[in-house]
Amino acid sequence: MQPELLTSRSSQRLCRVIFPKSPISAWAQWQSLTTRLPKAGETVLGQKFFIGFGGKGANQCVQSARLGAKTSLICKVGNDSFGNDYVENLKKNGVSTGQNVIVIVPGANLLLNSEDLKRASDVICKAKVVVCQLEISPAVSLEALKMARASGVKTLFNPAPALADLDPQFYTHSDVFCCNETEAEILTGIPVGNLEDAGKVGRMLLERGCKLVVVTLGAEGCVMISVEEPIPKHVPAGKVRAVDTTGAGDSFVGALAFYLAYYPKLPMEEMVRKCNCIASGTILGISASPVYEVQKEGHGLSQQQYFDEHTQFPQLFLSLDIKLLGC
Repeated sequence: MQPELLTSRSSQRLCRVIFPKSPISAWAQWQSLTTRLPKAGETVLGQKFFIGFGGKGANQCVQSARLGAKTSLICKVGNDSFGNDYVENLKKNGVSTGQNVIVIVPGANLLLNSEDLKRASDVICKAKVVVCQLEISPAVSLEALKMARASGVKTLFNPAPALADLDPQFYTHSDVFCCNETEAEILTGIPVGNLEDAGKVGRMLLERGCKLVVVTLGAEGCVMISVEEPIPKHVPAGKVRAVDTTGAGDSFVGALAFYLAYYPKLPMEEMVRKCNCIASGTILGISASPVYEVQKEGHGLSQQQYFDEHTQFPQLFLSLDIKLLGC
């Protein structure tokens, strides 16, 4: 059976943020909570078990959708229960899926190819932002970025999982190049242990052709640098008590895509500051698809009420513009 893409003609005019990505590479996550890790050969009892959905492009896409963006995911999924459940999860979170992909092979993400992109060219070229990663074929991700650029669509590239020999064209075709400290080290060979290192990496990536670079640093926030402002700028994150940091980076990228698409005139430093806060919100609890529930949970509550109820650190978020977050 000929594979079909997860994109629909009916949604193309509405779509604002596009994620060429495959959820099957993001696998369903099976998680069990226990008081401690078992020793070699030991069996321990778990207190809670749950199955959820994660992965870079999928998490980023869902985060954007939960903030209020109209999103589409261009991808392929396997013909199994995980693939079916993944599609339902995307629909539940407001992501346009259109026609299901049915591919009876493992690793369906690697089957996404140039022909698939051509079939989805209308939705790509009419988007406000196209987001790419490296969980599909790098050549396909690069082609998607080129298609977007040729149509005047803003591009956001997250080089994960990072490749030491990344094609140089990724740098020149990314309006925003967003990586974490580990990815930055793989790309440049420079260990990122502090803010100064992050600035050095940022300068090197600008020299390779990037317009704007954001290096995320976990609890330290991030460092941004651009051609227009070549002096590295540290944008700190608030201090929170981390419970589960899984997917915080994906949440950051998804939020950044949302702001680039819907608030393009917002200063980049302000966008990044808000993304830091949203990413911080994802680590306060445990979730297999760790994206911040601002849009769903925030409606109907004042800013102070929302964070008093949902976190122990309401002061962290008081500087957020609640209108921009859709609460």
